[in-house]
Amino acid sequence: MEAPPLIGRFAAVPVGRFAPSPTGTLHLGNLRMALASWLSVKARGGRWVLRVEDVDRPRCDAALAEVQVRDLAALGLESDEEVIWQSRREARYRAALERLHEGGHLYPCACTRKDLQRLASAPHLEDGLRPYDGACRSRDWEGFEAALRFRLPGDEVAWSDWALGPQRDDPATLTGDPLLFRRDGVFAYHLAVVVDDGEQGVTEIVRGADLRSVTATQIRLQEAFYLPRPAYAHLGLVTAPDGSRLGKRAGALGLDALRACGIAAEEVIGWLGWSLGCLDQSAPCTAESLIPRFDWSRVPSGDIRTPVGWA
Repeated sequence: MEAPPLIGRFAAVPVGRFAPSPTGTLHLGNLRMALASWLSVKARGGRWVLRVEDVDRPRCDAALAEVQVRDLAALGLESDEEVIWQSRREARYRAALERLHEGGHLYPCACTRKDLQRLASAPHLEDGLRPYDGACRSRDWEGFEAALRFRLPGDEVAWSDWALGPQRDDPATLTGDPLLFRRDGVFAYHLAVVVDDGEQGVTEIVRGADLRSVTATQIRLQEAFYLPRPAYAHLGLVTAPDGSRLGKRAGALGLDALRACGIAAEEVIGWLGWSLGCLDQSAPCTAESLIPRFDWSRVPSGDIRTPVGWA
């Protein structure tokens, strides 16, 4: 008989989520992902939840998180449940680690602090991160004072992506055994996101194509917790008008800056709705008005360029 779920709850309706890290102001790329996630579940009578991914406290700013929640609300995107803050859930992550240890899925890692810090946060291929080579797999258990990694099974993972179609990856060649806990007490992205998605009953995950490479690894973690697999949609990114990467570190404009340029929230929603295939042309509107127009079959593939003057 199959083992019961270790964490998670039954979702009677579709549940989507948006989980930004409070390291900067939300730009158009972030807002596009949030709107797509919100529309996807609202079009099918589902719930949308908001989560603040601030588990790596040294990199995060609580004041920025409040601004992010405010900006989403200004666009009509509000959580159907109380907003979850990862920094307040460390006891849940430790309990999850204990369950993984009981199942024989963890081993201690003695890599340098610099390596661990680079691998712990949400990875992007552009950052030049490389898969962990398993150098510490043979180390004996040292308890929860050591850095801890998840022992990946040695096979490929296949899934059907709503935005990209059929996908197949070997997580060992992309992330290698992921770091789940740092020696300095920080719980890593992979652990927190899987635990939170499971406990919030998330049934679908909409995010940027730059995070596609971690999907197979997170699916293997879901399986270790006996969690149901959510659906995935990895959207093309929003770029600057010249096609370069749009990001917090590149000075991308947030909602306040756009408003200061004379661009109202309704105009932002209209452009985002057009970029998701809901409108034939960009025109001011509300998020609510886009719900009956949303369909994954109409969402354009590939990256979308920001209008001139908006970045």
